[in-house]
Amino acid sequence: MEQQEIAFTNLVKEYKSTVYTVCMMFAEDADETDDLVQEALIHLWKGFSNARQVTKTWVWRVTMNSCISIDRKKHRKKKTECALMVAHENVMQADLWANNANVKHLYERIHALNPFDRAIVMLWLEGMTYDEIAEVMGITVKNVSVKLFRIKEQLKQMNHNGKQ
Repeated sequence: MEQQEIAFTNLVKEYKSTVYTVCMMFAEDADETDDLVQEALIHLWKGFSNARQVTKTWVWRVTMNSCISIDRKKHRKKKTECALMVAHENVMQADLWANNANVKHLYERIHALNPFDRAIVMLWLEGMTYDEIAEVMGITVKNVSVKLFRIKEQLKQMNHNGKQ
């Protein structure tokens, strides 16, 4: 195996849960999650040799851009709204979601957000700082702050109005 292939394999091992988490938030079911993971890995491989620095932020950005691109194509083709995320036994943290209705409802509401807002929330839930989120999303730190405030308000409205 080439040195670049070994390095990429190590990258995938290190960040597989990050890639899977991002893809899961854009998928409607387990099969679609697997498809998104495959597409994300292809994009990661294509960008791997040209990346100046391979970091968690880079992996997030490439994976998220891959999912957003596919999500946009899917919506152009179907012209329908996002369906709610379906948790399944093989998904990481499925036990948590299955046992905690509040967490499941929160993720369903997050999944109903537009892809850009969903990505910001995912990064925030991952524990990234506003600076890191700004870097991944290509926006200012102030914009991250404003967007998160508005997204939280939107999620509260979904809860109060019974929307999902």
